[in-house]
Amino acid sequence: MTTALNAVYILASRRNGTLYVGVTNNLIRRVWEHKQNLTDGFTKKYTVHTLVYYELYSDILHAIAREKEIKKWKRRWKLQLIEKNNPDWKDLYFTL
Repeated sequence: MTTALNAVYILASRRNGTLYVGVTNNLIRRVWEHKQNLTDGFTKKYTVHTLVYYELYSDILHAIAREKEIKKWKRRWKLQLIEKNNPDWKDLYFTL
């Protein structure tokens, strides 16, 4: 994977656990920051560190629009998106 690509991503605390949707221009670095608790906030407070889904975009504006779209979704839609693409809820960080 090229780190120059923009990404929309979903982190989870565990299978069917707390979810976090984010956007970044460097997925490897950003997920590592979440895993290291480098930023105070939601993912640190609720231990949301497992990368369970991501989409890559060449245009940051498209990535931001998609992030906003997914954030508005019902929880079950987000769970279905994860289950469809990552049925075992593996931590995808280690495959980047």
